[in-house]
Amino acid sequence: MIAEQLTEPLHILLADDDIDDYFFFTKALNEIDIHTKVTRVLDGDQLMKYLYENAENLPDVLFLDLSMPRKTGIECLAEIEINKATINLPIIVLTTSFTQSEHVEQNLKTTLLNMGADKFMRKSEDFNQYKESIHIELMKVLKKKLLLTA
Repeated sequence: MIAEQLTEPLHILLADDDIDDYFFFTKALNEIDIHTKVTRVLDGDQLMKYLYENAENLPDVLFLDLSMPRKTGIECLAEIEINKATINLPIIVLTTSFTQSEHVEQNLKTTLLNMGADKFMRKSEDFNQYKESIHIELMKVLKKKLLLTA
């Protein structure tokens, strides 16, 4: 199995200020058969500081909430994508926002993908669906990481 080929935990950086969303996310991770290490930052300023200070040892993937204090996820995404040190960091955008219409959500997805996000993921209230979505995205990151280290 692919997950068993990993010799060290998959390092996940979660940028999310909501404690309930953090617990929901880590609960999902605990039920997925991939060894992970989670680092959490609470706002956009902390995220950018973390990435700057760890530019030589970036996480394997960033789960980025759009609605954060100090600096939004969109502002952070724009900064990440112009920085040579972080431009290749896989970014999965998480949101509960923008539920007005399918058209608005599709425009948001398109904008975020054009800005450099790898995936747009809704924070689903259906735990099993949310867990499965996280698992699928982590398997993609894991496969890419194993290819790069082979």
